[in-house]
Amino acid sequence: MTELYNIALEILGNGKGILAADESTATMTKRLDSVNVQSTSENRLLFRETLFKASAMKDCIGGVILYDETIKQISSEKNTIPKLISSMGSHPGIKVDTGAKVLAGSSDEKITEGLDGLRERLKEYYKLGAKFTKWRGVYNITKDFPSKLSICSNAHALARYSAMVQECNMVPIVEPELLMDGDHTAKDCYQKTSEVIKKCFEELILHKVDLKGIILKPNMILPGNKSKEKISNEEVAKLTLDCLKNSVPSEVPGIAFLSGGQSEIEATENLNLINKINNTNFIMSFSYGRALQQSALKFWSKNIQDTEGTQKVFNHRAKMNTLAAQGKWSKEIEN
Repeated sequence: MTELYNIALEILGNGKGILAADESTATMTKRLDSVNVQSTSENRLLFRETLFKASAMKDCIGGVILYDETIKQISSEKNTIPKLISSMGSHPGIKVDTGAKVLAGSSDEKITEGLDGLRERLKEYYKLGAKFTKWRGVYNITKDFPSKLSICSNAHALARYSAMVQECNMVPIVEPELLMDGDHTAKDCYQKTSEVIKKCFEELILHKVDLKGIILKPNMILPGNKSKEKISNEEVAKLTLDCLKNSVPSEVPGIAFLSGGQSEIEATENLNLINKINNTNFIMSFSYGRALQQSALKFWSKNIQDTEGTQKVFNHRAKMNTLAAQGKWSKEIEN
């Protein structure tokens, strides 16, 4: 499993992080609609390829999570997309779950599906050039949720997925996301995130997953988006680090945070503050979708042929997050 450990380090080492470009066609259509660009497979590819060829890929992005459509597309230079990403010094990855569906027995909660036929799909993705994969479990925070049923079901699915991925010589990203939606406090988020992550690792160990060959993709500890509670970024960093220190086994090489509803600047600032106080052996980096792409998408939509201008916007965001992953970001550098 040394090979998987090395891949995980290459993805997250030296301040590099992950570009989450694995939006489903439906999600990507919403994003493009929001900036008045028609969602065709050509336009979806054009935007993504513009980012994949940006210079920041070499220094800031260690891995790119792709969607099934994208990993099979051919670039404008007649290269496969995984080859294009590899040529930029980054690892291609793939989202392999088939989405969150209603959880039987708890209709207000979700279970992530996609285990049926997964082994065959993994073999295909590996042949296409994927080096790592992603599966997202999603949880609500309320007085009653996440329920024991949701915590156990999603942890079990994440573990079965991870075991199969390692069997196919790829690094699994384990993503248990507790959603920001709601009026919960940061303390509620802390307690429930902790419970969910501990259960995930219990199942991963039970399924004989090598923890040295995975990447954890958790949420940061934040109050809900409808909560009256306001806490400082320093407090977010302290609570997040504390939660992970107490729930993640030391063998795990790296943690790549999701941005989960934070603005681009918030996601960068919080990551920076976490790294300023990070006294663990975990690499703490980023696996951002919107928080890396939103400004670039807005710029690109004004003229989808302006590759250079779009890349400039993306390069800046990627560079800021790489600094944050090393605790070297500041508002002065940002502006």
